[in-house]
Amino acid sequence: MVATLMLSGCGGAMSDFGAGVGAAATAPLDDLNLRRQQIPTVLLQAEANPYDLRNLNQCTTIGAEVARLNEALGPDTDEPPAPDGSTLGERAGDAASKAALDAIRDATTDFIPGRSWIRRLTGAEQHSRHVQAAIQAGRMRRAFLKGIGMNRNCAPPAAPAWFRPRGGSRR
Repeated sequence: MVATLMLSGCGGAMSDFGAGVGAAATAPLDDLNLRRQQIPTVLLQAEANPYDLRNLNQCTTIGAEVARLNEALGPDTDEPPAPDGSTLGERAGDAASKAALDAIRDATTDFIPGRSWIRRLTGAEQHSRHVQAAIQAGRMRRAFLKGIGMNRNCAPPAAPAWFRPRGGSRR
């Protein structure tokens, strides 16, 4: 009853919760390697060559590459959290829906006997490791590019958010 009241006040969060239920309920498809998480091209490129500087000779092109990585990875740790304007009740509702989704995901994956072996045999574990390696390479590339941007006196996003260029930024 309380969870229902909390979730009913969330407006758009209910549609997010509904989508999350579908994803949580179909989590075994990932374990059986019947559904794969797509790796964004920018992360595959970062994995292949994280220190590539081709065509990145201007602050604007470095910033554009950082923006592509931000789109794939989410905001960097130097970025301040976006003010979402949510109320305490909405944040509590979000926490409740996350807990419910975690419970659904656990229930749907726990019924698979020998889950870790199945993930290994189907290749799902290897794909999961590849996804994590691509994410790590993308983070490394983003940090590298922001360092290059600082060295070239670029303004954010081509440099960390806290960096202030000396005497005006180069573009």
